[in-house]
Amino acid sequence: MKKLSIKGKVAVAVTTAGLVGIGGGAFAYWTTTGSGSGNAAASAGGQTVTLHATFTGGLTPGQSQSVAYTADNANDTSTVVGALSASVSTSNAQCLPSWFTVSANTSNSTVAAHASGVSVGSGTLAFNDSAADQDACKGATITVSVTSN
Repeated sequence: MKKLSIKGKVAVAVTTAGLVGIGGGAFAYWTTTGSGSGNAAASAGGQTVTLHATFTGGLTPGQSQSVAYTADNANDTSTVVGALSASVSTSNAQCLPSWFTVSANTSNSTVAAHASGVSVGSGTLAFNDSAADQDACKGATITVSVTSN
């Protein structure tokens, strides 16, 4: 048997280490830690809906009637109509809005995208009987305006 030189011993050691490395490579892995985040802007919201108040004509002093509140949503997303506020105006300056009371009961209703005529609340419109002459309201147009906040 021939003795190995230093160069030969190094070659054998490198070859052996290489074979061991290849065989053990399947078990090697890296470990790490990390964190991250992502973001995107949500819809700006605030899209408006069209609100309607519907009631029957022919109201006389001392009478009241129901008011139906509905909404149309022409937007691409649904929205919730919350607190309703209603007020009365008239077509005749002598037919005083203060002679009327109107309520708006809120239903916090979701109005789907592109929906119309969705019920969002109800209320009562009353023509209060006054000691004053209310003839100015004969034939006057009574308007109930409704808003949501």
